[in-house]
Amino acid sequence: MATLDNSITAHMEISGERFEVMVDPDLALAFRLGQKKELNNVLTVEEIFKNFRKGERHTSSSLQKAFGTTDAFVIAERIIRNGELALTTEQKKKMLEDKRKQIVAILMRECIDPRTGAPHTQLRLEQSMDAARVHIDGFRDAASQVEDVMKALRPIIPLKVERVRVAVKVPPEHAQRIYGTLKGYGIQKEEWARDGSLIVVIEMPAGMQGEFYDKINRATAGAAETKLMK
Repeated sequence: MATLDNSITAHMEISGERFEVMVDPDLALAFRLGQKKELNNVLTVEEIFKNFRKGERHTSSSLQKAFGTTDAFVIAERIIRNGELALTTEQKKKMLEDKRKQIVAILMRECIDPRTGAPHTQLRLEQSMDAARVHIDGFRDAASQVEDVMKALRPIIPLKVERVRVAVKVPPEHAQRIYGTLKGYGIQKEEWARDGSLIVVIEMPAGMQGEFYDKINRATAGAAETKLMK
């Protein structure tokens, strides 16, 4: 069990009543984010409080009324997953930094500068997010925030979501080995030639082209043929 030395509160309000539990900050955050599957060692005290600092506990009847159960672990799980976590300053900072990096990576992969047809650099995206004062939600999935971030960035830098189709022909000596890599990018069409060559059509975000070509060239020692399809 975690200790009280570094514990924080997780709480939620139901019908005007506060329900709180004491939790280990790192384990509670990992549980909230789905990185930790079990509740073991997350709770500092295995009870549900009205106010921990005042030592005020909820009665069984109030728990039953609010949650439909008196099981402290079931209630605690609901509070940690759906309530408010009093995260430490360091936790908040790290969580926002990680989410920001994830969003930038998605923008680099899926968006281009329509003036040049090339992806924006990481530095330019980060500087533009600072200039636009983009709000990032540390708890929300990165992909679900991309559209809002793009709306905030468009007055500052041009962004266009674009997908491309690339035809690839792989010689027989590399075809079997590289098939899994190609499949990971999303094969639309495939054909095995009589000589064992593999011909595929891949559709991907335009920003992934550089990474894709580099990976294919390394895997085939430059023997693969690629063509951007219109």
